[in-house]
Amino acid sequence: MRLLLNWLLSGLAVWIIANIVPGISVSGPFAALIAALAIGFVNATIGLLLKILTFPLTLATLGLFWLVINALMLWFASVLVRGFHVRGFFAAFVGAILLSLVNMMLRWLVHPAHDRR
Repeated sequence: MRLLLNWLLSGLAVWIIANIVPGISVSGPFAALIAALAIGFVNATIGLLLKILTFPLTLATLGLFWLVINALMLWFASVLVRGFHVRGFFAAFVGAILLSLVNMMLRWLVHPAHDRR
């Protein structure tokens, strides 16, 4: 049940980001849910591999390079999902940062700290 709720929250976060960030668009709620699924899958597979391979560069940039990797993964997920579009690297970069923040805030609202056992 918690996995389903987290997926729905991620879909809502994608939809919110699409309405905030110019250059990111989603055609509807179903596309937002599929995009959330694709983003999670891409980050869990290719993103993890890239983060491992670029770890020395990430250390040299004090972790800032992970923002670039997250932007690339968001951009790549938009290639996979019809109805979810990211136009350009800058939109992907800003979108990846805001997506993380909105996701974190939504999860905090739904699962308060005393409820996380």
